Amino acid sequence: MEKILVTGFEPFGGEKTNPSWEVVKALPQVIVGHAVVRECIPVSFRRGPAAVLEAIQRENPSIVLCVGQAGGRAKVTPEFVGINYADARIPDNDGEQPQATRLLADAPDAHFSTLPVRAMAQAMVDAGVPAAVSYSAGTYVCNAVLFSVLDALAASQSTARAGFVHVPNSPEQACHLAKATPSMSVALMLQGIVSGLECVCSWG
Repeated sequence: MEKILVTGFEPFGGEKTNPSWEVVKALPQVIVGHAVVRECIPVSFRRGPAAVLEAIQRENPSIVLCVGQAGGRAKVTPEFVGINYADARIPDNDGEQPQATRLLADAPDAHFSTLPVRAMAQAMVDAGVPAAVSYSAGTYVCNAVLFSVLDALAASQSTARAGFVHVPNSPEQACHLAKATPSMSVALMLQGIVSGLECVCSWG
């Protein structure tokens, strides 16, 4: 059975939970004949990408989907591109805060997702989940993971397809924030991620 590796992040920025991991750990064990492997990764510019690459080497998946939290967004957003740039607004969980710097010195400026992001977003919408393609994964750890994974897979000429999806804050997070912030239930996010993965598994 082919494998899907799906990663979510630990909490960061003073939060007690991270909806990306809450969603990932609730995924079914099998999606369209693919075994689902879940991995919680650190919010760290150094250790986050390394954890995903280690899991790829260990599990040899045909599909890799990394999931992260994008506070302030109202929709589930498959990411179109990862950029070779870091500019952290806050320190990561290791206390590192790279600013205005390239992630990898000798790598390209950007890598495009190898997942069908437009079709994924449409599949989510068809399932009743607010979703849209995003053209910016930011400049924090989420983007670092996306870019680093795509760069490593391209360098190794791997046939694995990989990408990233951002999810909004959960209501539990939003209700403690000072300003009005969009949120989405973990159950609805979960439906979106499952629908997106079903699309990927059936693509091509």
